Amino acid sequence: MAHHESRRHFLKTAVLGTAALALPTGTAQGRDGLRREGIKLGVASYSLRTLSREDAIAAVNALRTPYVNIKSFHLPYESTPEALKAGRQAFEAAGLQIVGGGTITLQKDEDDDIRTYFEYARLCGMPLMVIAPTPTTLPRIERFVKEYDIKVAVHNHGPEDTHFPGPRDVLPLIRDMDPRVGLCVDVGHTARTGVDVVAAVAEAGDRLLDMHMKDLRDLRDRESQCIVGEGAMPVAALFRQLLMMNYTGFVNLEYEIDAEDPLPGMKQSFAFMRGVLGGLGDG
Repeated sequence: MAHHESRRHFLKTAVLGTAALALPTGTAQGRDGLRREGIKLGVASYSLRTLSREDAIAAVNALRTPYVNIKSFHLPYESTPEALKAGRQAFEAAGLQIVGGGTITLQKDEDDDIRTYFEYARLCGMPLMVIAPTPTTLPRIERFVKEYDIKVAVHNHGPEDTHFPGPRDVLPLIRDMDPRVGLCVDVGHTARTGVDVVAAVAEAGDRLLDMHMKDLRDLRDRESQCIVGEGAMPVAALFRQLLMMNYTGFVNLEYEIDAEDPLPGMKQSFAFMRGVLGGLGDG
C-alpha cells in the first residue's frame, strides 16, 4: 500500500512539475517552409503497462500531451461493453484523446474472432487499431475495415517477427487494399532489420497511418533501448521526413524500458522530441 501511495504522489507531483512544458500548438511554419502541425506527439500506453488505468491517465497528463494509444492493460479485452465505455469515459474526462489501440493480434482467420476486436475498438472509441496480423488474415481484416470504418495499421516487430519484420514486408500485400489499411512503423524494430529507417518511412508514403517512437544505443540491438535522444536513432531526420510527407498521424512514444518507473525517462524523451521539433521550426 505504501508503494502504491508513493507512486500516486509521484504522478500527481509530476503533473504539476511539467506544467511549464509547451503543448503542441496550431499550424506553424518554419523558414524551411515545412508545416509543423502534422507531427503530434502521443503515448502508447504499453509504456505504462505496470500502472493502473487511473495512474496511466495521470502519467499521460504529466507528459503534457492529449494523445494516447491504449493497450489492453488499461481497457481489457474481456471487459463488458459497459466497462469498456466507462473506461473510455475515464480517459476522455481527463482531457485525453484516444487515437488508437493496440497492438492487437489478429492472426485467427475467422470472422467471429476478428469481429470481436473491431467491436472492442468501436466501444473504446478507437479510430485506428495497431495490429499484428498474418498475410492470410489481412484480406479478411480489410473487409471489417470497410464495415466498421476503423483504420488498421500493421505493426512490424523486427527480425524476430516471422510475418512482418519491417514495413517493406507489409507494403506489397496492402498496396491495392483500402487506404484505411496501412502501417504503424515502429522505428526501433525497423532499424534492427538493418535498413535505413528514414528511407523506410519515406517508402511507406500515405500508407503510414501511425508511428511508434523509441531509441536504441545500438540500432541492431533490441536490448539497447534508451531514452529518446540518448541513442543512435536519427530523430531529427525522421521528423523532417514526416514533415516533408505532410504526415498527419501520430508519433506515439513506446517506452519499453524502466517498466516500474517509466515516467522520468518518458519525460526526458518528450523534452528531446519537442526540442528537435523546435529546432526544425527555427530552420
